[in-house]
Amino acid sequence: MQADRDQRLLAALGNSIRPRPIVNSYWATPHLLACEYPWTPKNPSKPKLDALLKAGVRSYIDLTEDGELSPYASQLLVRASLLNIDEKEIEYHRFPIRDRSLPESVEFTRKIMAVLRDNEERGRITAVHCRGGIGRTGMVIGCWLVESGYAKDGEEALEIIAREWRGVAKCVIYPHSPETGPQFEFVLNFHPEKPREQLAF
Repeated sequence: MQADRDQRLLAALGNSIRPRPIVNSYWATPHLLACEYPWTPKNPSKPKLDALLKAGVRSYIDLTEDGELSPYASQLLVRASLLNIDEKEIEYHRFPIRDRSLPESVEFTRKIMAVLRDNEERGRITAVHCRGGIGRTGMVIGCWLVESGYAKDGEEALEIIAREWRGVAKCVIYPHSPETGPQFEFVLNFHPEKPREQLAF
């Protein structure tokens, strides 16, 4: 029913009133933040990592390829220590996807979904990012919205992302997330590994 669909969308979009840790980020769910690459050695005095850590992010899923950008895994532990956060709380995962491309397989995507599911079940806040937080990130976020039941299908997942994306600073330059047609199609065609009841709002 349209009323049920609207209710789910409003509930998911309730994250919009939650402060965004950095300007190019948005809350996809209460436990999942989508954002751009959170580290640059050119600005070490005000790292984005600090903002994410202060927002409660403890798990990081990096979708960039090896050598694409300056790695930050070691810096993540340094910044956590400076903020008096136990390093044992921090988890970093890398699932490389080529820029503007698709995951190497559906099975590869399932591995990302498994990490997200594990973190949600443990009540941990996770950040998913690629380089700009647009294409690869939007694609993975869309799949998780379907997998987790926040969206009933890929179409609804993309609607949620579109509404949240309008509040991201770089939206004026990059109006859509995901970024490419095939990435949109990947979300539209994605189905949960196991049938799950949609979230009851």
